[in-house]
Amino acid sequence: MARTVTVQDIARHIRDVPDFPKPGIVFKDITPLLLDPTAFRRAVELMTAPFRDARISRVVSIESRGFLLGAPIALGLKAGLVPMRKPGKLPAERGRVEYALEYGTDALEMHTDAVTGEDRVLIVDDVLATGGTATAAARLVRTRGAAVVGFTFLIELDFLKGRARLQGERIEALLHYTYCKVSASRPCCTTRKPPTLQGLAPVAQVDRAAVS
Repeated sequence: MARTVTVQDIARHIRDVPDFPKPGIVFKDITPLLLDPTAFRRAVELMTAPFRDARISRVVSIESRGFLLGAPIALGLKAGLVPMRKPGKLPAERGRVEYALEYGTDALEMHTDAVTGEDRVLIVDDVLATGGTATAAARLVRTRGAAVVGFTFLIELDFLKGRARLQGERIEALLHYTYCKVSASRPCCTTRKPPTLQGLAPVAQVDRAAVS
């Protein structure tokens, strides 16, 4: 039996987990979305759609939840999949980029033969927060001479202003969360606002049997 899958349906599959991974943080858990093949498939379709005509040759997915979204997006775009990982996880020769955190630094690595100067790259991750990881990913891709065509995210935390750090880049995000102050003990909660989906066809009928 077919049913209509809306962006609001997808949003209802994102679970808030308070105080994870540390107190004061409300974690956006995407595992309920992964459990529903119809909603998961539609989320991937909507994340892919803005780049269908962009001649993407490589999809770079950022560790670790980016892998879950990047793989089906790469298949949909008929592009190669490139895992970008934390240090020490990749076996062959790799490039590395370090980036600043609030306290200290972190790093990302990518195999040096994963992209070339002829590639057009889409970078995929589950969440755009402060933009530090995404900015670092783009820097690492560009060290190999490849073109970064854009970024696609399942979730954007608008109140962290990560988009500002990616100024000049093409950014697509399916779900947006805004900031509101509740109390000193829980300074932030999130509310959904409708995503911008310019150029997309109306949400289609998805056959549950076809994806189960």
